[in-house]
Amino acid sequence: VQLVESGGGLVQPGGSLRLSCAASGFTFSSYYMSWYRQAPGKERELVAGITSAGGSVNYAPFVKGRFTISRDNVKNTVYLQMNSLKPEDTAVYYCNAFRGVDYWGQGTQVTVSS
Repeated sequence: VQLVESGGGLVQPGGSLRLSCAASGFTFSSYYMSWYRQAPGKERELVAGITSAGGSVNYAPFVKGRFTISRDNVKNTVYLQMNSLKPEDTAVYYCNAFRGVDYWGQGTQVTVSS
């Protein structure tokens, strides 16, 4: 099982980034997929989730209206489009797959700073 995140980096406040998480080694289309983040000194927190077929999404209150989660079950990839980024969005962002068991990626750093 592999989850490989990409797309992180340094961006100015108000900017945008698109994170990708490429999955392999399991039946991607059967799993609930989520993005989590962890800032230094803080606990890991849920950012957004999407059901296996993509029909339902869920967002943390602090990203609603700014972030969009989506998935492509042909490419076995889940995305997180992040707009209007704020310094407090700075964190390591992790991809998670869940169907009774959890799989995690290694994370990608997002830094929002001028």
